[in-house]
Amino acid sequence: MGPLSLLCSSSVALSPPPPPSPAQLRAAAAAAATPVPRASSVQRKLTSAALAGALSFGLLLSPPSIAAESSPAPTTRSEPPAVEYCREEEGEDGAAAVPERVTNEGIVEEAWSIVNESFLGTGRRSWSPEAWQRKKEDILSTSIPTRSKAHELIRRMLAGLGDPYTRFLSPDEFSRMARYDMTGIGINLREVQDDDGMVRLKVLGLLLDGPAHAAGVRQGDEILTVNGDDIRGKSAVEVSSLLQGPNGTSVKIEVKHGNCGPVHSFEVQRQLVARTPVLYRLEDAENGMSIGYIRLKEFNALAIKDLVTAMKRLQEMGSSYFILDLRDNLGGLVQAGIEIAKLFLNQGETVTYTVGRDSQYQTTITAGAAPLVKDPVIVLVNNKTASASEIVASALHDNCRAVLVGERTFGKGLIQSVFELDDGSGVVVTIGKYATPNHMDINGNGIEPDYRSLPAWNEVNKHISQCKMLRQG
Repeated sequence: MGPLSLLCSSSVALSPPPPPSPAQLRAAAAAAATPVPRASSVQRKLTSAALAGALSFGLLLSPPSIAAESSPAPTTRSEPPAVEYCREEEGEDGAAAVPERVTNEGIVEEAWSIVNESFLGTGRRSWSPEAWQRKKEDILSTSIPTRSKAHELIRRMLAGLGDPYTRFLSPDEFSRMARYDMTGIGINLREVQDDDGMVRLKVLGLLLDGPAHAAGVRQGDEILTVNGDDIRGKSAVEVSSLLQGPNGTSVKIEVKHGNCGPVHSFEVQRQLVARTPVLYRLEDAENGMSIGYIRLKEFNALAIKDLVTAMKRLQEMGSSYFILDLRDNLGGLVQAGIEIAKLFLNQGETVTYTVGRDSQYQTTITAGAAPLVKDPVIVLVNNKTASASEIVASALHDNCRAVLVGERTFGKGLIQSVFELDDGSGVVVTIGKYATPNHMDINGNGIEPDYRSLPAWNEVNKHISQCKMLRQG
């Protein structure tokens, strides 16, 4: 099975959005999750939502997916043998890896290993590898007769970390994360860099019994084409968007199994289970101004596409100002939040900073293109604006693109990854945290708004102009 991309959210499922560590990449054959023996759960990663992110972006990403092995599907087109030496991953004895039977002790140790590899302690209780090793020895010193006992031990083990966001998910809770599928066909994509520097898109995880899994796509497959178009050079989010479409329609994909082929073509029926989180309308204001109001309820698989549609339509209708309502938005896929923030920022401007135990989580995320909207923005926030919502709000505020109106935000700037365990249950683990473009720690602090109630638009323009002058020194 495998970890999902990182989701950062104060809601039950996870944001943001999170990516495998170097150890995970080595252990899981480039972290795209090629099937390997169950040596440790760190080999399998499901966000970032915050990471994640949710998808592949060197962060976490994002979408819940359930890594599941499937039997080989009929070959419809085979690729000629590669010229260079190509070797699939092998077990220690040189034979192809065969999954072991899941044991109660193995499930507990799997959860322990994930924390040992990735957990970032951010609370009052200090965390140390030595104490965590003793915890493992204590737990595994006696037999674990039932699966329910194993799950209870995991719950207690994680509770002892003192982090309310690091928690156990029952198989039922884990399966409900399907609404974060970013593709609509039940796969989670990750960008993986080869030794030669080539970036490939691989299937990090599969939604068990989802459309792609049923068609024959496997964990670890490399995506080659979508509807006949070569996707080399495209990002995971771009390809996820190509895979999306109306519920019940089909998309043709071409994949390569493993490192050496063969190549298969599949026609997969879309089954997007997420509901649109976007509501929008055009409002008339004084002085003949038209205000585009957008309510974003959560950062799910449809958030980016539907928000872009709303913004374009409002512009066509004559909107000259925007209100982005993030009140009561607890988060979701972190990567969706990051991509949405970029829609408002100039190329090169900072969206957020990430901090973690592993160097790959110590990154600066910036916008890579011109903004879709340059008009002034008011962002509405309250004490239930959390996680990915806080990333968006702080990115627009600190880059002088918006003013914040309402109440101090919740204060959840942690990065979680969601890992599936071998019995279909899962664990959500805090692996990092976010800081605003102005280097403010979101977690535990929240973001203070500029105004408690809606200001006049001339006041908004004045505030944004002053912000830009201060940034320029």
